[in-house]
Amino acid sequence: MKKTLLPLLLAALVLAHGTAGAWGFFGHRTITQVAVYELPVSMQAFYYRHMAELVRQSTAPDERRNSDPTEAPKHFIDIDHYSEDNPFGKMPRQYEKAVTKFTADTLQKYGTVPWVILETKDKLTEAFRQRDTVGIITYSAELSHYMGDAYVPLHTTINYDGQLTDQKGLHSLWESQLPERFINDYKLFGDDAKYVKDPLAAVWGVIQESYGFLGETFDRASKIEKTMKPDVRFTFSHRYGKTTRRYSDVFADAYEKAVGGMVSYRMKMAPTMISSLWLTAWQDAGKPNLNELMHQGKPTKEEKEKLSTELAAWKRNTLSQDQLLLAQQKAKKVEVADEIKSAKDMGAAPKEVKEDEPAEPASNADTAAPAPAIDKLKVKTKGADGTEKIKQKGSTPQ
Repeated sequence: MKKTLLPLLLAALVLAHGTAGAWGFFGHRTITQVAVYELPVSMQAFYYRHMAELVRQSTAPDERRNSDPTEAPKHFIDIDHYSEDNPFGKMPRQYEKAVTKFTADTLQKYGTVPWVILETKDKLTEAFRQRDTVGIITYSAELSHYMGDAYVPLHTTINYDGQLTDQKGLHSLWESQLPERFINDYKLFGDDAKYVKDPLAAVWGVIQESYGFLGETFDRASKIEKTMKPDVRFTFSHRYGKTTRRYSDVFADAYEKAVGGMVSYRMKMAPTMISSLWLTAWQDAGKPNLNELMHQGKPTKEEKEKLSTELAAWKRNTLSQDQLLLAQQKAKKVEVADEIKSAKDMGAAPKEVKEDEPAEPASNADTAAPAPAIDKLKVKTKGADGTEKIKQKGSTPQ
């Protein structure tokens, strides 16, 4: 009877995996913004010009999970499904070899994040080659999201939310509640981007490191649970006829003392790898001149001063305290620094574009709010039949 129920239970858990997010909107947007600061000067001006849109799009993969049934497996890999003793020794790193050994359906069921990261990096490389500004921003944002996911230990296990160890809610606590609540204490200043000679090995190295943190992730929560009563550990909310439970701020405070250094460390390391992959894609594409892709020309004096201020705060580790993180700022209209468009279609300066920001779900932190975003974006693309105008509308986070 147990042999029959266990596979069914695991299948149900894997299907439910799609409901768990990663880093939360606040975390993903913060990581993406910091990654821009770690780029070399030859890339930084272009990325900074489009940073608000880049930061907004960094959460797009999570936003489309409810509408795209193929999206969920792209965010994780339940590596312990393949072996509890030596999963990385039994899992081939190359996708084709992994498919041959385990089948494509199995890989889809238990997650494909390492290969999605590499595929997205290749798409970004091609976008650089084509001087496709829209593609560069889109794939840079998505690469940031998926690579950021790989830095979360709970994205490497079947027990992704602590549901198998009676710790349901651990996922949101680790990657959303703690960063939002304690961002002022986290060190966001990291290393400069470097060319990644072997992206395949680098990505798998990150996942293996994340998997190595799992024991502490669960064990330290268990120690607190033994001394804290359930009515103190959890908080409940009733909405739309449903009662939901999450870990209380009291538990979050205790868990931060026990495991916060790990969360801070993973959040600090993620931007460096992301910016390094952006740099790698750009170099692999032949180092196209990104300044030529900025429709309104080189950085203005105001942009240079603003970037200089933010870089100084980043190095002092005061971005959060100075309210310079886009993820902290309240929704408001922002000026369009540049129109995102392909270099080959650049002509006269574009007309002014009105921008509205998407609403975001209530955050666990009082200060956390959506990043400035471009809600409506006009893009010109050139096809065989001539120039086609496309109006894209930003998604509203779910």
